[in-house]
Amino acid sequence: MSDTESGAVVRLEAAQQILRDHFLGWQCRLRQISVRQEGGRPSEGMCPHVRLADENASRITVLVLPADLEATADRFAHMARRTHDPAERYKAGLTFLAAGYYQQPSSFNDELTALFGAESPLAESLLAAGCCRLDFEQYRQRYELPCAVRELPANEALFQATYWHNALFNTALPAEVKVLGFRPDWAFGQADPPAV
Repeated sequence: MSDTESGAVVRLEAAQQILRDHFLGWQCRLRQISVRQEGGRPSEGMCPHVRLADENASRITVLVLPADLEATADRFAHMARRTHDPAERYKAGLTFLAAGYYQQPSSFNDELTALFGAESPLAESLLAAGCCRLDFEQYRQRYELPCAVRELPANEALFQATYWHNALFNTALPAEVKVLGFRPDWAFGQADPPAV
């Protein structure tokens, strides 16, 4: 049965854009708070529950990245390679992100990403399903976003930006990783309270 046959609400294009903009604005605000007040630790709203039809929900940490992916990947890679001192890397990453990085939500790409170990069973399940639902919640705001899932090739700028962002903050980053992209279907996404 299709979503339209099941009675699910289908958003028109203008409503899809409102939901997208509302979500990205909310994500950027959460991330500003995280880097400016919480030492960059991912908050609840940055770690959605992943819903697959046949599995219990797991939590993952997702990134939102600017649309200018090549420049972002280059900047993160430069900061990560500049020093071998994990504390200096961490500080450089926080300083960069706490400045103006999250100031323009409209300049962000709406494909979310997450990094997994190369043999992650969850990543394999997500890729096998090809889709999932990401449930976000924090500060009395909720989003349910059905997403298409894909594995990003290592030479894609979205992969590179995700990898180098993680390298700034994770000294135990495995040598072999998978980066998955989550493309929301804004036509069927939900916000509570509603996006206006």
